[in-house]
Amino acid sequence: MISDLFRQFKHGRRIARAKADLNTRPLNKGRDHGLPAPLVVSLTSYAARFDTLALTLRGLLGQTVRPDHVILWLDEGDVSKVPPEVQALTASGLQIEVCPGWRSYKKIVPTLLKYPDSYIVTADDDVYYDADWLDGLVAAAQGGAAIACHRAHLVTLDATGKPRPYVDWDHNIEQAQKSPLVFLTGVSGVIYAPGSLHPDVTNADRFTQLAPRSDDVWLYWMHRLNGVEAQKIGAKARILEWDGSQAQSLRSENLHGTGNDQAIDALLKHYGWPVSR
Repeated sequence: MISDLFRQFKHGRRIARAKADLNTRPLNKGRDHGLPAPLVVSLTSYAARFDTLALTLRGLLGQTVRPDHVILWLDEGDVSKVPPEVQALTASGLQIEVCPGWRSYKKIVPTLLKYPDSYIVTADDDVYYDADWLDGLVAAAQGGAAIACHRAHLVTLDATGKPRPYVDWDHNIEQAQKSPLVFLTGVSGVIYAPGSLHPDVTNADRFTQLAPRSDDVWLYWMHRLNGVEAQKIGAKARILEWDGSQAQSLRSENLHGTGNDQAIDALLKHYGWPVSR
């Protein structure tokens, strides 16, 4: 009981510090990114998350590196529900656009279709991002990484060389590394260089059938089919989610195998195991 109360106290302190930081950040004032193609930060949301969405967006717009576009993709039915504090951020560079109802895939697929020759950075809508979050990803891309992420798991294999159940992987690995078995997790942000993903990545019929709830699994297959290894940068990532953002439902479901393991099985059957590519 005491330990639970102490954890809640510490979490509340972290939330308060994060909000204070966001209130001091200038928006859309970072330095040029210096990449050889446009840089797009892309995310999606839905009405149940709108109460805390402006906090995340201020974090993305208040980076030390300035992207060319920050796009919020929404279902058509959610556009009219956007709160004033989010709408106001369009004056600081936020673009609000409509796309099909592709669930979590909305944060990357519409951007791949609209800006296929750009560096695309995906973000989640319910998380605090440090001011230098984008800087680290851009630096990795400038150093030659085709795909880089702040947070990753390491796929572990069974005796046949195929992936073990998702819950048995090495989660949130501590060391920076690059490997065919590095499995990026989108929550802490990922940068994709132009051409780093297999052409099937935007095939909506396929991803909605094979991995409807597991965009991280789908994207792992798409870069491995393209012969690209993901690079995990920095130390062990720590996630700070906004209170009331309802973030845990899909992540918890996938962690316990009802989402990711089903997607892995379906992708193995359709594409095979792409690690040797």
